[in-house]
Amino acid sequence: MPNRYPDRDASGLRTAIGREHGVGPRAVFCANGSNEVLQCLLLAYGGPGRSALVFEPTYALHSHIARLTSTKTLSASRGEDFGIDRDSALALIETESPDVVFVCSPNNPTGNCETRETVEAIAAASEGLVVVDEAYAQFSRWSAVDLITVHANVAVVRTFSKTWALAGLRLGYVLAAPDVVAACSSAALPYHLDAFKQVAGLAALRYGAEMKARVARLVEQRGRIEAGLAALPVDVWPSDANFVLFRPRGRDAAEVWQGLVERSVLVRDVSGFARLEGCLRVSIGTAEENGRFLAALGEILAGGPSVGSVR
Repeated sequence: MPNRYPDRDASGLRTAIGREHGVGPRAVFCANGSNEVLQCLLLAYGGPGRSALVFEPTYALHSHIARLTSTKTLSASRGEDFGIDRDSALALIETESPDVVFVCSPNNPTGNCETRETVEAIAAASEGLVVVDEAYAQFSRWSAVDLITVHANVAVVRTFSKTWALAGLRLGYVLAAPDVVAACSSAALPYHLDAFKQVAGLAALRYGAEMKARVARLVEQRGRIEAGLAALPVDVWPSDANFVLFRPRGRDAAEVWQGLVERSVLVRDVSGFARLEGCLRVSIGTAEENGRFLAALGEILAGGPSVGSVR
């Protein structure tokens, strides 16, 4: 009822999410999108005198929320394939002893997934909390969820925004050891998760089969996009997410982006990210939308005329 305060512990939702992942409710903390989850983790484990390690390029909110919580940000560069260089990461962890290590897998905005061996090595080497951001996990080959029972310092962050197609709902959660969950709860405001959000989350979880079918279709279409890009004069990176990163060869990214907009196709210009100069990122859509994207990009790269106004 709207005149009553919501369940402060979100017990029903946490139980349902835990059941989805094979853990108990004490291993689940829910919040207003994964960004609030990240904020609570940094409020609990970061702060003045503490540090967080990120591997760039990666999700910008990791370092941004670290700054908001007065957590010192340590930055390391990813390898040529945008994966984390395991040896370099372990050496940095040994010398800097970060209180929080962020591993975004699949990585945003590059789409690549880290190997299990790399995540396990980082968890074993870290005295601090290892946050594996899995916003795109259901599109990926593997998940670190089972590591939370092996490494007490691993916390896996998930969201309803991507595979559940509920970005407007703003619902995220973390799977972690009970003491990590308790620390997040201590950092959150009372009654921060409203009753409508809890009900909507529970309703969504009843449609797991439909969600998995939708993910399977998107993964199939991702393969189509990757194959189509491979036939064009672009550099393309393998993806485990619901988007594909590519760089048109010898063409200005902004001009290609504009050409796509003029053909009623919208992609994301990520050329402003460090090491992603000239890159664009296309999200996987319906079969028809993906066909329009490939046709429009092929026309632009072949030197086709601008179509002028948006159709």
